Amino acid sequence: MDMNQYLEVFIEESKEHLQMCSEQLLELEKNPDDLSIVNDIFRAAHTLKGMSATMGYEDLANLTHKMENVLDAIRNEQITLQPETFDTLFLAVDDLEAMVYSIAEGGEGKRDVKDVVEKLLLIEKGESLIPTAVSEVAAASALLEPEIVNSEYDEFEITVLQQSQDQGFNSYELKISLREDCLLKAARVFMVFEVLEKIGEVIKSNPPVEQLEEEQFDHSFSVTMVTKESVEDVQKKVMKVSEVDRVQVHTIDFEHLRTPVPVEEQEPVVATVATEQTKKEEKKQAPVKSNSSKTIRVNIERLDILMNLFEELVIDRGRLDQISRDLDNQELHETVERMSRVTSDLQTIVLNMRMVPVETVFNRFPKMVRQLARDLNKKVDLQIVGAETELDRTVIDEIGDPLVHLLRNAMDHGIERPEVRLANGKPEEGKILLKAYHSGNHVFIEIEDDGAGINRERVLNKAIANGILSKEAAATLTDKQVYELILASGFSTAEKISDVSGRGVGLDVVKNTIESLGGNVTIDSKEGAGSVFLIQLPLTLSIISVMLVEIQKEKYAIPLSSIIETAIIKKEDIMNAHNQQVIDFRGRVLPLLFLKDIFEVPEFGKEDEFLSVVIVRKGDKMAGLVVDSFIGQLEVVLKSLGDYLNTAFAISGATILGDGQVALIIDCNALIN
Repeated sequence: MDMNQYLEVFIEESKEHLQMCSEQLLELEKNPDDLSIVNDIFRAAHTLKGMSATMGYEDLANLTHKMENVLDAIRNEQITLQPETFDTLFLAVDDLEAMVYSIAEGGEGKRDVKDVVEKLLLIEKGESLIPTAVSEVAAASALLEPEIVNSEYDEFEITVLQQSQDQGFNSYELKISLREDCLLKAARVFMVFEVLEKIGEVIKSNPPVEQLEEEQFDHSFSVTMVTKESVEDVQKKVMKVSEVDRVQVHTIDFEHLRTPVPVEEQEPVVATVATEQTKKEEKKQAPVKSNSSKTIRVNIERLDILMNLFEELVIDRGRLDQISRDLDNQELHETVERMSRVTSDLQTIVLNMRMVPVETVFNRFPKMVRQLARDLNKKVDLQIVGAETELDRTVIDEIGDPLVHLLRNAMDHGIERPEVRLANGKPEEGKILLKAYHSGNHVFIEIEDDGAGINRERVLNKAIANGILSKEAAATLTDKQVYELILASGFSTAEKISDVSGRGVGLDVVKNTIESLGGNVTIDSKEGAGSVFLIQLPLTLSIISVMLVEIQKEKYAIPLSSIIETAIIKKEDIMNAHNQQVIDFRGRVLPLLFLKDIFEVPEFGKEDEFLSVVIVRKGDKMAGLVVDSFIGQLEVVLKSLGDYLNTAFAISGATILGDGQVALIIDCNALIN
């Protein structure tokens, strides 16, 4: 049977089951006595194991099976939950996720999971994972005993090994460990294989050769070979390769050699009995109405195609509207109006189909925060509110990394150590609130912590030391302007470099990414009480509302989300300050930007004594854009300028108007910056 037709469904459902495992493990850690949570995790793992075995991904199925055994022992109260148990289960889930993503990228889902498997086996037996002097001695002595490294071979490999033995060859398994600081792992692997092929024949490697060449392994790999050399000679020759740290050579024990059990032979009777038993139990319960027929999975590429077709329809709708006005035909005008109403409804449906809950991004953070808290020796409670809030998929794809940076920043710089919090009269467990909500045509995401807040003086001193601003300029800044300094490139107040933060990267990435999405970041903080990072994002990036303006004979579009209002001013009202033309707008001095000069538009005709100005805003900064005339409000399709024109200043894209002309869409953020 061709399984490729089920691959997409397998990948998506595997991700869902692994996400369920992560979420429930976090819940179980908070409520270790609740065995119903263990049952939920067990069911997800059991389903994943069956799916993986059916699809032929044996490594995935085997690791899930080991994890399932531990969960079964926990729910039957054969072993007690320890912190090391949770750490190992989380590691197993991480490895399973890596395997699934490998499959999604076209790989075979292979991964070196020996360490995790060993830990799971110890937990299943009820043994401690903390090494003792006795266990270390036992482990050292065990290295001298023959052991199976590659415990599974196919029939062809077994035949080769047995025939080689009959012909007087020795069959060895080598476990080769490279040094931790080895930079060119693939090159060292190549040199090892070159040595081995000179003295014998390599039968198998784990991971496979393709993964070794791409350095998809930690620092250890195993090789099965046949040779006439002795164990000592093989070991010496491999150890001569530079940056090889350790080589263990074992003679293959043919009595324990086994082949992997085919998928169709894996416990079919037990699975059938379990299914029948489950059906009987379900019959005893009240019938549950299934909703599976009401939803279908749709490939995202199909939605992208649908969106592109609809964008073309929007462009043609504008063209028809223009033609109906030019011809002044009542029947055509009524038809176009009806078509406009229908396409507006269709637009709402298409956009809603592309909307994805932010929980798809938020779900990965609890596990990350848990691990970070352990690494930093801090106690942190992450609360998520509004995970059901929906955003366009194109925006969802981009916001993951900025949120990771902000959460890591809150963990490292914001939340204090438990002893410091207690000394300051706070509970030893810090709180981080991750909140999402809709407001108008925007989605807001807040990251709030009850940590130490931002030290104003420390930020200013660091900014002055880094040459970001002068002492004179620093004295004039408001608190919010000071807080925004931490978004500058290369800015960091960390006293020491760590793996979490302090390398001067992160928050500038947040600012650049959010602004590239048409959003902005604002910061509020109170020293000793905590900080709030507020991200504002547009609902969608594909179809936007704009104000169409004219500059000489060219048409430009300004996004309505950036516009405060429009105004007509006299030339005599323009003033000069610091070599910049400005106006007084409701008691506030605003810089004026003449778009015809910025975009170098050819001049036709004389200037009028009155100027048309569009007041735009980015955060708390404002500016006036001078145009020749206002045309009106319009919904347009935002099209990229492509790779060749992506450096065009202050232009975020283009659109096709109803009369066939192309109008460039102005990037107000770039102009204000």
